[in-house]
Amino acid sequence: MVKSKVLITDTKDPWWNLAVEEYLLYNLEKDEYILYLWQNQNTVVIGKNQNAWRECKTDVLEKEGGKLARRLSGGGAVFHDLGNLNFTFLVNRKNYDLEKQVRVIQRAVTKAGIDCEMSGRNDVITKDGRKFSGNAFCFKKDNAFHHGTIMVSVDVDKLTRYLQVSGEKLKSKGVQSVQSRVVNLTEFNPDLTIEKMIEYMSEAFEEIYETKAERLYSIESMDKDKLNELYQKYSSWEWRYGESPKFDIELSQRFPWGGVTIGMQLENGIIKKTTVYSDAMDEEFIGLLPAAFDGSIFKSDVMSERIKAVGKQYGRQDIADDIAKWIEEKGF
Repeated sequence: MVKSKVLITDTKDPWWNLAVEEYLLYNLEKDEYILYLWQNQNTVVIGKNQNAWRECKTDVLEKEGGKLARRLSGGGAVFHDLGNLNFTFLVNRKNYDLEKQVRVIQRAVTKAGIDCEMSGRNDVITKDGRKFSGNAFCFKKDNAFHHGTIMVSVDVDKLTRYLQVSGEKLKSKGVQSVQSRVVNLTEFNPDLTIEKMIEYMSEAFEEIYETKAERLYSIESMDKDKLNELYQKYSSWEWRYGESPKFDIELSQRFPWGGVTIGMQLENGIIKKTTVYSDAMDEEFIGLLPAAFDGSIFKSDVMSERIKAVGKQYGRQDIADDIAKWIEEKGF
């Protein structure tokens, strides 16, 4: 029998919510399915490998009382306010089923009288092609999560004021602006509320997984010391902003699977330190790339072969080959 829970938290602090998410990820029982529903107030959340200053107008955000947060998963920057509902599906890796998880979202939105469909790997869109849900993923040794947004009545003016989306990214999506690409579900159903969406998601979760889920509204049973430790991590300047060193060489390129910026510090023709920023969904592979460059001769063919080797070892030859070919074409 499926053991399932729906956890609905009342804190609107992104650092606490992300701490709870990571706690659940590492404390999941073997055959447990958890749907975690949560909200952040006036927050920009960036992907694990993104450059905070490039993705968000951090000075404007913080001046207006907002918070910057960095999540565990890859992907791009998103804006959260109380018109947005966040969801996280947490399961053992052997039970991970993206198609099934997306069906929960689709059924919930259908309950609100709105038709939608999955677009690519990480967007859920309305029938007119506009995005109301961005999704991202995190896989660890035993467990995994799939999380994302549901835009019910988000302040789109704030979204566009805080986020800095590159022209290349918009061009790759075939749109002119962020505003033209996203939509609130209240545009299709003016009576829809966050409270209704929470109920629709909870019902859809039980229906798709054919289970009666335990409803939880408190984190009291969780290890307070561990949660505090995770909160300190997510709220820390080091985690949220990270190091932004001065680079001798900086290279940027957008691929079908995401954009990459590589910054390198050189000393006598040797790469001494590398930082890789990306909105690619595969955050773990992107995290391996700096080690592929560090210590290498600053020579295209040598760097290219090292990238291919990492791709082969990790099983992401597709991404590795794209980056390797791009580096090789630079002709250093």
